[in-house]
This record gives sequence, structure tokens and C-alpha cells, in this order.
Amino acid sequence: MDNSIKKWYAVYTRPRWEKKVYALFQERGITAYCPLNTIRKKWSDRYKIVHEPLFKSYVFVQIEENEQAKVRTVGGVVNFVYWNGKPAIIKEEEIGTIKRFLNEYEHVEAEPVQLLPNQRVKIMSGVLMDEEGVVVHSDKNKVQIVLESLGFKLTAKLNRNEIRPV
Repeated sequence: MDNSIKKWYAVYTRPRWEKKVYALFQERGITAYCPLNTIRKKWSDRYKIVHEPLFKSYVFVQIEENEQAKVRTVGGVVNFVYWNGKPAIIKEEEIGTIKRFLNEYEHVEAEPVQLLPNQRVKIMSGVLMDEEGVVVHSDKNKVQIVLESLGFKLTAKLNRNEIRPV
């Protein structure tokens, strides 16, 4: 695999350090993106337009795989966001979609996908990859799913990051 290709990664920051970390990346010549949401806030005597990070405690960086150590040493960076034991790679199209969305709309909200009982989901990784099932129970870190393939109901407990709503 070619390590010289720049890819987007999500970096987890200290709370309320998104803009600071973004500025530090720029000072070090690291390509970064901190999606900012334009919000009109009301103070007791006036309204003010403020720019808040869309994703709390996250900044995106575009680096080569061998530059990960350089990113970790930036003040305020906690670590990369991981997926299947490796830093999660964010698709260029997803970064573009976020940028276009924020250019067109103000007061955007980002919230995690809720997994509810009886909701159909698709498993995205592991031996059961591409299988579909129904959520039986969901908590902070684990989701219990019933798989209906082969005419049997198989129950598997999975990490939230391994499934997607269908």
C-alpha cells in the first residue's frame, strides 16, 4: 500500500479545543479542516453571529500515513479516531459534502445516529460483514442484533461502530 497518498483522518481533541488545534495544525503546515457552524446567539442586549465547531472535539487532517506521529504531538490532540484498530480514514467526498452543506445552510446540527429496538441495520465489518439484522437492544457501546439468515434467529452483540442503519 502506498503511504505517500494523503488521506483525511478524524482527530479527537480536548474539549473546546477544536479551533485552537486547527490553528496549531495550520502553524505546522498540516492540512486540516474544522467544520464551523454559523449560529446567531442572543445575549441580554444584542444578537451576535458566532462560529462553533459542528463536531464537538473533532478536527479533520489530511496527511500521509507516515505523518501520524507529527499530528499526535500537536497540543490539544488526544488521539486519532479509530475504526477496526486503525485510524479511521474519512472519504474525500464526505469532507466535500460537509463543506457544501455548511456553505448552504446556517445553524446546522450534527448528532449521532440513534439505534432503536426493531430497527434494521447492516453489519459493516467482521465475519458477519454485509449481513442485515434487527436491533434488539442498544446501549452506549454495544448493540444486540438478531440475524434472520438461514431461517434461524442468531443473536450477536456488536460494537456500535460495526453497524449502520439500513
